Amino acid sequence: MPDQFIQEKITTLPPTWLAEMISSFLQEDVADDDITTAGTIAEDLDISAVVQAVEDLIFAGGPVLTTGFGQHCQVQLLVEEGELVCAGSTLAEVSGPARIILSRERVLLNLIQRMSGIASKTSEYMALVKPFGAEVIDTRKTIPGMRLFDKYAVYIGGGRNHRLDLSAAVLIKDNHVRLVDDLGQAVASFRRKYPDKMIELEVENREQLETGLACGVDTFMLDNMTPEQVAEMVPVIRTHPNGRQAYIEVSGGINSSTIVEYARAGVNGISVGALTHSVKSKDIRLETVS
Repeated sequence: MPDQFIQEKITTLPPTWLAEMISSFLQEDVADDDITTAGTIAEDLDISAVVQAVEDLIFAGGPVLTTGFGQHCQVQLLVEEGELVCAGSTLAEVSGPARIILSRERVLLNLIQRMSGIASKTSEYMALVKPFGAEVIDTRKTIPGMRLFDKYAVYIGGGRNHRLDLSAAVLIKDNHVRLVDDLGQAVASFRRKYPDKMIELEVENREQLETGLACGVDTFMLDNMTPEQVAEMVPVIRTHPNGRQAYIEVSGGINSSTIVEYARAGVNGISVGALTHSVKSKDIRLETVS
């Protein structure tokens, strides 16, 4: 797939940003004033602990563990990012001051549980659509502050990242279309102002599709259509001179029960907001061993 259509690839979590985010999460939890741990655990006690998968999962979040514990503890990751692990597998070993490990445990587990949940669901969906040459795409339906974590997890699960933010690409949606006087002029203006940006148009019917083809947009988002409707739209795009190289995306409430039928219709990408807006975290635990 040409990279100009899906511009963002969140392949890493920037170290400085990650450290700052984890610090803010620990401050929210007042980890430096864990009164329970301080009242029960000797200040000079060092321990070892293991991070274990309680269920099968695709692991994502190694940098969270090494950054969150690593300044004061030794962390050894035993699995790779994106690796499929079985229930009971040890993901990492941590050793160091007991007070630090216990006071940071919940925050760090919350993050890697969510990230592994996203990676696992993305991998599941990718396995369904890969035989048809389609790919799973994320959206901006993320919790504020969590977007990089979420999109990184989608990448680790084998999916593709769409817009990181509103500056990344032009996405003309239904509300924009209703308020613009001349879509063709708007697209031409975008071409002049942002020659390196992808221009995507959300379409809900044949009339909007024809307008987009006439304007020569780069990507069509076929929104809230049935698989049958999408199958009718794809040949219309591909037989038009401006649509032969266009990227075709489909969106709108797609889940594991319907995603294969959309992939069969011949689209390039399937955006799934549920990857991040309603993900089920995977069960991961930390257990002390000495």
